[in-house]
Amino acid sequence: MKRLPIIPTIIVAIAIAVMIGLGVWQLQRRGEKEAALTRLAANVERPPIAFPAAGSGNAALFRRSSLTCSRATNLRLEGGRSADGGTGWRVLADCPVEAGRVAVVQLGIAGKPDARPAWAGGVVTGHISYAPDARPLLSALYDRRPRALMLVANPPLAGLRANPGPDLSAVPNNHLAYAGQWFLFAGIAAVIYALALRRRARS
Repeated sequence: MKRLPIIPTIIVAIAIAVMIGLGVWQLQRRGEKEAALTRLAANVERPPIAFPAAGSGNAALFRRSSLTCSRATNLRLEGGRSADGGTGWRVLADCPVEAGRVAVVQLGIAGKPDARPAWAGGVVTGHISYAPDARPLLSALYDRRPRALMLVANPPLAGLRANPGPDLSAVPNNHLAYAGQWFLFAGIAAVIYALALRRRARS
């Protein structure tokens, strides 16, 4: 019987241990995320706050807020849904605020992708949500920079349809799936190495 290859076995064992560790870490992150979601659900009923133009992370998500947009710029449309669940196009605008920063405002939902709502600016009230994120999905998984926030108008502006209300599903909670993937990878690595050792022993 051939001796067990020491160095390859150590390397595979370390790799499997790392993958199991990552799976356990994702399970811990799942518990943290569920606690955070509970806090976010309570934000809907908390008192209004000033819009965090510089961004203040998830702590401000779904809080009621307002801002005064002195000059709306860069009006654009992106796919989305209205308050009644119908499909449409979110109308977004940039509003200059203090210190040269720009706040993103979702005015409402348009029925056509070529809509050109007229809105020059004014007072916007509503709730805080995530602004559209242009980062690739894979990059967003490892990029720990906080996502930008925007103010979703309620009531809608410029004659548009109503925006949907605060939605907890906008906050990803895929840690259980990630944990399962790491455990699966660890199991596959163990099986492949065991088969390789078996084949080696027979040769």
